[in-house]
Amino acid sequence: MNWFRERFPDVLIFAIPNGGHRAIRTAQMLKMEGVVAGIPDLFVPAWTLWIEMKRAKGGRLSPEQKAMIAYLEGVGHDVIVGRGAADASSSILDFVKERG
Repeated sequence: MNWFRERFPDVLIFAIPNGGHRAIRTAQMLKMEGVVAGIPDLFVPAWTLWIEMKRAKGGRLSPEQKAMIAYLEGVGHDVIVGRGAADASSSILDFVKERG
């Protein structure tokens, strides 16, 4: 997040706090509030870009994440799966170059 905000100070990026293990009651409340399984970790509204962060080694997409990525791409959004911070930052720079 710091890297992105330093590199692109005028572009909003924010986290979607979907992940992590929670008590069943908390998970039920969040679901009632609109939390949806599979939503990527970060969103850049100006670019309609979603970023899913995974570990550099061993991180895997869940079936819900794969389905959500397919949906988002199907409605015209872009999705990056960053395998560690270095991969994510490189993929973001590539995305920006492609946009022109």
